[in-house]
Amino acid sequence: MLTTNAIHDPQTRQTIVRLLSSMGSAKEINQYLKRFSQLDAARFAIVKVGGAVLRDDLDALVSSLAFLQDVGLTPIVIHGAGPQLDAELSAAGIVKQTIDGLRVTSPEALAIVRRVFHAQNLKLVEALQASDARATSIVSGVFEADYLDRERFGLVGEVKRVDLAPIQASLQAGSIPVIASLGETVGGQILNVNADFAANELVQVLQPYKIVFLTGTGGLLDADGKVIDSINLSTEYEHLMQQPWIEGGMRVKIEQIKDLLDGLPLASSVSITRPAELAKELFTHKGSGTLVRRGERVVEASSWDAFDLDRLRGLIESAFGRKLLPDYFETTTLHHAYVSENYRAAVILTREGAGTYLDKFAVLDDAQGEGLGRAVWQVMRDANPRLFWRSRHGNPVNPFYYAESDGCIKQDKWKVFWYGLSAMDEIADCIAYCASHAATLKDPA
Repeated sequence: MLTTNAIHDPQTRQTIVRLLSSMGSAKEINQYLKRFSQLDAARFAIVKVGGAVLRDDLDALVSSLAFLQDVGLTPIVIHGAGPQLDAELSAAGIVKQTIDGLRVTSPEALAIVRRVFHAQNLKLVEALQASDARATSIVSGVFEADYLDRERFGLVGEVKRVDLAPIQASLQAGSIPVIASLGETVGGQILNVNADFAANELVQVLQPYKIVFLTGTGGLLDADGKVIDSINLSTEYEHLMQQPWIEGGMRVKIEQIKDLLDGLPLASSVSITRPAELAKELFTHKGSGTLVRRGERVVEASSWDAFDLDRLRGLIESAFGRKLLPDYFETTTLHHAYVSENYRAAVILTREGAGTYLDKFAVLDDAQGEGLGRAVWQVMRDANPRLFWRSRHGNPVNPFYYAESDGCIKQDKWKVFWYGLSAMDEIADCIAYCASHAATLKDPA
């Protein structure tokens, strides 16, 4: 078993990068390893595991959690046991009753709730230990609770206080805390606590960098049943919630995630993915699942005066790894710019005789994988139905450009892209402009 400092060891880091090389580039994997290794152990990630995952996908879950421990990262795991509980209650002849989505819990049901949660907790802990991972079973002592509404719900608890001592003891021992969502009153009465609500309370206290929900679907699904790769709540929430296909449980889940992120640092994010894809979601820009961030506001303006040009220059030069011409802002007539409020992503448009031209699309390395570039792009695209641009051969952004464009022509030095254009003479003008337009970034020395 590697120590918690393993992530800092160069040889170990190279091994990790090789293991992950099929998922993404060495550069981005190293970037995430560096970022995660700088966090306090308790602030790395809280992983919420549903009962269906424990039932259907235990091997993949154990493999992913053990891998994280091997690279020196210790997630905090909290689990539910809904399907298992349904089966056991049904076998005991107890009819399931819910109010407002919460399970009514009688004294007879509570005995089964305790037994099922203990059994599922130990099942995961023992599976982790069988894979040479260190894990600690925590079935009590974390959630101090009071009756939510004893008349309506019976022995159902509302978390009033979170005691981190059992979790911290596990982390200090380099062991994964595996927590059951059971609460106790001050007087010692065990109460059934909804696992999502328990996880939310834990998140608010620990303020983690990552919150991961592991599900069978692998993410939030769009109208076509495809996984939505990222959501920037600052720019997309209102539009998203107006969509007719956002309904029922998905609407509630997005609202809960927004409430959760509103109380966390801007750097925190929620990932929804499958157990087998956990490493890919955490260590690569593309990820695998849905990444939700509070995100940044997008500042829109048609004058350079609206922006801090030193910061904007820094963003562009850092994103491209090359220097802008010194007189770029003086000689470039701005049509419109879209810049994230913290100068981490920007789209710059000019107006040329051939039409609206995308002059720069810049995203900082540490913003890649957050969906911030895509969010700024989408704000721009919604306001500009016709656009053309060029990109160097080998630009890693080109696959995104192909997906966003209606067409592409290859020149000796550039690929020319466009969308919203159909007349051949218009497209020809765009191609001619791209062929003759002088570069505004200096070639590397």
